Amino acid sequence: MTLTMMKLTQHDTHEVPRPRFGTAHVWVESPLQLLSAVETHAAGLLGTDIRIIPRLGMPLEATTQALLKHAPAGVRFEKAARKPPQPKSSSDRYVTGDAYSGKVQRSLLAGVKAKEIIIIDDGLATLALIKQLISETPTPLVRARAKNSAARIAMGLATWHRLRQLAREGRLLIVSALFVDAQTRARMTELGIKFAQHKFEWLSTQPVAESFTEPTLLIGSAMVADQLIHEEPYLQWIEEISADGPVAYFPHRRETPELLEKISKIDQVVLKEHTVPIEMRLRVLRPGQEIRALPSTVIPSLRLLLGPDSRYLYPQAVPDHWWTESTDLELREHLSSSLKV
Repeated sequence: MTLTMMKLTQHDTHEVPRPRFGTAHVWVESPLQLLSAVETHAAGLLGTDIRIIPRLGMPLEATTQALLKHAPAGVRFEKAARKPPQPKSSSDRYVTGDAYSGKVQRSLLAGVKAKEIIIIDDGLATLALIKQLISETPTPLVRARAKNSAARIAMGLATWHRLRQLAREGRLLIVSALFVDAQTRARMTELGIKFAQHKFEWLSTQPVAESFTEPTLLIGSAMVADQLIHEEPYLQWIEEISADGPVAYFPHRRETPELLEKISKIDQVVLKEHTVPIEMRLRVLRPGQEIRALPSTVIPSLRLLLGPDSRYLYPQAVPDHWWTESTDLELREHLSSSLKV
């Protein structure tokens, strides 16, 4: 395989150097992060020797196998591990998709011997991270929907300071497919945070492996499993959609078997196996097909991949009565932000 350098989009991304050599140790904890790792490498931002290490116990096998067939030269998929790898040389790069991960934060705070820390795309979480990092006030890097202990909050705050230090040293790069406004970019530059944006250029050149015949493609949501919305209105919404014709339902990896069992019994709904990221599965539509979804990171990603056909992507805002009482206003707004990106 030959390494093809993908051109990053946006007029100012040329400011980010393109490494042509060196080793990067990439720790991934989700299928999207795994895809993002390959995209970032194809854009020339990781080096020539890319070692991708999945977190042990995560459902990444299908995505790994799909990417192995066409991955750019230099990518090596290594055995899953319980904790992030530690670069052996100060000339290596340390790459992760989740700066909120407790394992990643412990690793960063223990001291990482690497020339650069790269945070690759993890969807809306990446935008949330940027917002927190550019804050004038130190902000704990913890998940908004989690119940965090005092110790966890303290570690998140220490990680904020650590990443800001790395930025001052010119050693922090963030890569995303999502749009970041000019004001935020200016603040990032002021702090020393480097940024590059891609538009799934590598994936767009790859053959489409799947085709679906159902006229409606419904992207499943984890919000019921995460106890952010009530189950009953979610099921009613699926029933209303399926009343108009056959529906292919693509489960989220966190949806429970109990919920999927109920969805499978809805008339005209065909449950699809959870395999690779939706970005890889639904980037090409057949004539007459449409995509339905609740707010999700996948919405802005699919808008990029579908191009003109993105007009057949219909995201649904979450009605107020769907939210559970424990989902506060700030979290509701964060989860709904994908509709505006």
